[in-house]
Amino acid sequence: MGQMVSFLVKDDAATPKEWTFVPITDNPVPLWRSNDSSLPLEGLPVVSMSDVKLKNGTHKLTVKLEVPTLETLGASGTALGYVAAPKVAYVTPVIITMFADARSSAQDRANALRIATGLLQGASNVTGTGTLVNTAAGGAFLGSAAAVPTFFSQLILPV
Repeated sequence: MGQMVSFLVKDDAATPKEWTFVPITDNPVPLWRSNDSSLPLEGLPVVSMSDVKLKNGTHKLTVKLEVPTLETLGASGTALGYVAAPKVAYVTPVIITMFADARSSAQDRANALRIATGLLQGASNVTGTGTLVNTAAGGAFLGSAAAVPTFFSQLILPV
């Protein structure tokens, strides 16, 4: 089993924010949480991983990211000197699942993962690897014309 370590990723804001996820627990599944001290605990993004062996021997490998959005509070109550703590308005989950046949090799799984990553990074008929890497400028995924990033960010199916 690999060791749980912290990892750093960026979001797609106009000025990308760096999110550091730190290990929280590995029981019952590995769980990481952002360590952004400016947000309340319930407002912190979390990542979890699981490996479930199905009856036919296939491994169901899942990575789940949950990004909460806190409600924006108005100025009501400030005249009285009290403003309630923000609450979670909604959560945007991203769930990536790979079904790895018991006969698949590490190379088979790595190939599938690399292809899927290329699709998410905006692979097109011009670039086979995708252009939306972690060092891309803010808004790169939001402004992408590539099929998969547009599908997820703009909810537009290619036709």
